[in-house]
Amino acid sequence: MTSEVRPAVAELHAWLAAFVHEVVEPGERTYFEQHARAADRWTIPPVMEEMKAAARAAGLWNLWLPRSEFGAGLTNAEYAPLCETMGRSHLAPEVFNCSAPDTGNMEVLVRYGTEEQKKRWLAPLLAGEIRSAFAMTEPAIASSDATNIEARIVRDGDNYVIDGRKWWTTGAPDPRCKILIVMGKTDPAAARHLQQSMILVPMDAPGVRVVRPLTVFGYDDAPHGHAEIVFDGVRVPAENLLLGEGRGFEIAQGRLGPGRIHHCMRAIGAAERALEAMCARVTSRVAFGKPLAEQGVVAEWIADSRIEIDGARLLVMDAARKMDAFGTKGARNEIAMIKVVAPNVAVRVVDRAIQAHGAAGVSEDFGLAYLYAQARVLRIVDGPDEVHKAAIAKNELRKYRKP
Repeated sequence: MTSEVRPAVAELHAWLAAFVHEVVEPGERTYFEQHARAADRWTIPPVMEEMKAAARAAGLWNLWLPRSEFGAGLTNAEYAPLCETMGRSHLAPEVFNCSAPDTGNMEVLVRYGTEEQKKRWLAPLLAGEIRSAFAMTEPAIASSDATNIEARIVRDGDNYVIDGRKWWTTGAPDPRCKILIVMGKTDPAAARHLQQSMILVPMDAPGVRVVRPLTVFGYDDAPHGHAEIVFDGVRVPAENLLLGEGRGFEIAQGRLGPGRIHHCMRAIGAAERALEAMCARVTSRVAFGKPLAEQGVVAEWIADSRIEIDGARLLVMDAARKMDAFGTKGARNEIAMIKVVAPNVAVRVVDRAIQAHGAAGVSEDFGLAYLYAQARVLRIVDGPDEVHKAAIAKNELRKYRKP
């Protein structure tokens, strides 16, 4: 598996990095100021649409899609470094129309959607005109085991009726969110991994009710957010079902593999920015008669952070190349490993940066507190560490089984 970078991809990455440095990072202050002045927290700051228009005009749009007819035609290994660069700012993925959960939902529609579904929902998502959400996790059950899901999707003539309660439905409070992909049970009597299905549910369908926006370490992530949603007798046409009854887990596996690469590389980008902030702080602050950078423990923090970031990047790139070569199933062990490693590295690096900033680190003056919240939650979303470690151990032990 070659690690050689195509000149066109290297050039694209350079353009993207320049755009993030010159447009997105400076635009963060404007974004937060506009959001703070808005009468409604769930209003999109105008600068976001301005940055999106500029990114699209620059050809930096839908870069994550491997299919050239929709996106840039990059492999996972080619896209991963771009994703790391986007991870430097939590605004950047949306600016380039490369943010979750839209990327996963668009991937589902590209792979499994009908032509009508693509026309109605994929086209405006690709254009950045609307946003979407993915409703799987439920408050009443341990959703790390998706076979526990209790929401029902029941056929009734030419329709399906959806009943259930979901939460952590990221993006649902966003006023631009127009479509949900909902996972639920169509046949509780079927084999364990054939009970679930996925279906398209418009946000304005009767019976869809957003109960409340949820917070992450006190942050509501407005204007995008995460919602608890009730589905009360929601009726949608049968043609809204994706792929077929009992195919929910199949769709989920196709959706999650690339998404975990994206999450992990963005985490590495966030860690890099935190390390930069830490180095800038400790070279400019003096304590006990010398710069913080000359304090032994601080030098150790910096060294540990560089070692861990570079190691995590190598592991993620290895997973991306194996996914390109062998598919998601062939790289499942590597994907599980990076999902454990990258978020933990980001948490540790950001935590050190906070400590180096002292009391300022836990304020929002430097953005590190929010960065920590985002890194920490990544140890839970898309499967908690413990689930991935169990899978890694199972695969390792399989090598020692006697024939």
